[in-house]
Amino acid sequence: MTGHVRLLMDQAVARVTLSNPAKFNAMSRAMWRELCGVFSEIQQRTDLRAVLVAGEGGHFCAGGDIAEYTDFRFEPEGLRDFHENDVWGGLSAMLACDLPMLAQIEGNCMGAGVEIASCCDIRVAGQGARFGAPIAKLGFPMAPREAELVAREAGLATARQMLLEAAVLDASTMLARGFLHTVVPDHDVPTETLQRALRITRLAPRAARQNKQTLRVLVSGQGAESLLPTAYDYADSAEHREGVAAFVAKRPPSF
Repeated sequence: MTGHVRLLMDQAVARVTLSNPAKFNAMSRAMWRELCGVFSEIQQRTDLRAVLVAGEGGHFCAGGDIAEYTDFRFEPEGLRDFHENDVWGGLSAMLACDLPMLAQIEGNCMGAGVEIASCCDIRVAGQGARFGAPIAKLGFPMAPREAELVAREAGLATARQMLLEAAVLDASTMLARGFLHTVVPDHDVPTETLQRALRITRLAPRAARQNKQTLRVLVSGQGAESLLPTAYDYADSAEHREGVAAFVAKRPPSF
């Protein structure tokens, strides 16, 4: 077994680190399962306000751990189990998380790395970061739910280029196409991402969770109408009252 997904609490920020540095943090099957467990734990915590996802050693994630692939890829049931249970189990746990999530993207962000970054709300990258899903060179397509995720977040044109041309794109291109929220010098990526996470921790936490829940419903195609029965139940909440009172009093809110 190679690699781990580490969880560290830093103030009100959950820091999730993809750690398989000898392989640029490629995701092993065990790491996908750990990712699911980590985000299931984070979702249950009430003391956290943001999640920062990063890779160890100057790279985000170089894809899947190909050394494992001969163990399960060559018969349909094993392949289905890997993608639908291991991979999608980890990704769906991220997508179900109600906390704002930030991706600290350095170096290689390929395949599984693009998928993990696609689950995050805010994506910060270094100028030297590289993005792609060149699995056409390995002779297989992207699994359907993973492809849907990448196409939604990176855009169909970008997904087509990554999957059909095996294109590797730079950070400035991914910024221009709307996948990234900001690009900074490589050495500034950890600081910039953490500062953004800490800013989020000072904002209204229940409002953030409700916004995440609303966006999840809208992405699913259910429509805003399905949210209306409970959409305004926060009216008498302490957080709502504090935010408005602080604005009127011209003081910082205390959430």
